[in-house]
Amino acid sequence: MGAGKTYGVRGFAQIAGVTVRALHHYDALGLLKPRRTASGYRRYRESDLERLEQIIALRFIGVPLKSIRALLDGTPNELIRALRLQRSLLEEKRRRLNAALAAVADAETALRRGEEADIRLLRRIIEVIEMQSNSDWLSKYFRDDAKTALEARKAAWTPELQAHAEQDWSALFGEIRMALDEDPASPKAQALVDRWNDLLRAFLGGDTQLVHGVKALYADRANWPAGFKTKMAPFSDERVWEFVIKAAAARRSQTE
Repeated sequence: MGAGKTYGVRGFAQIAGVTVRALHHYDALGLLKPRRTASGYRRYRESDLERLEQIIALRFIGVPLKSIRALLDGTPNELIRALRLQRSLLEEKRRRLNAALAAVADAETALRRGEEADIRLLRRIIEVIEMQSNSDWLSKYFRDDAKTALEARKAAWTPELQAHAEQDWSALFGEIRMALDEDPASPKAQALVDRWNDLLRAFLGGDTQLVHGVKALYADRANWPAGFKTKMAPFSDERVWEFVIKAAAARRSQTE
């Protein structure tokens, strides 16, 4: 683009390699606001191209459109933090892909040697691919801003944290089963709800958007994939969930 020269929306779209529809969408979101003529027509300048390139770059690495405007208009530190987060998410995706590639390569090597592929190798392929599929499937229950937080939480999650969380949840489910006859408003029931909420906050890092996503996930449990249903079976006792819902309702009624 020539210095000081301006372009209409179609000419700018051609230079930038995007669609006119995309430019209209970015304008509506406040991401890319070109100057307007007295007649209301958009006129784009060289600085608009620089901003568009920043938008496309951030979108390419997975930053939600709703977050990009605040990042570009904010401080450099905010952008640095966002880039650091996206890097961790991309590294986690690379780790999962590398695990799948390694599992396939091991099975391929065994077959080339004339050996039968060990059932454990084939099971490993299924497990790592299912892990990737489950990750993609779960994301539909979360809004764009929550998806970023979800990926960050998964990237920070370790096998040790997973084992500890499963132990804590299993113990709590067992205790609630033993207390199903308790009055939901009783101190014992309320203490169990407190533990439930504490575990949920620890598991989700205290992010309220993630909590909403998990609630949507549980509400749609009839449509869970078979593999996920099996994995969640120890934590799917309807009596336990109903007890927690009633105890939480009893707490709200006491505070109203």
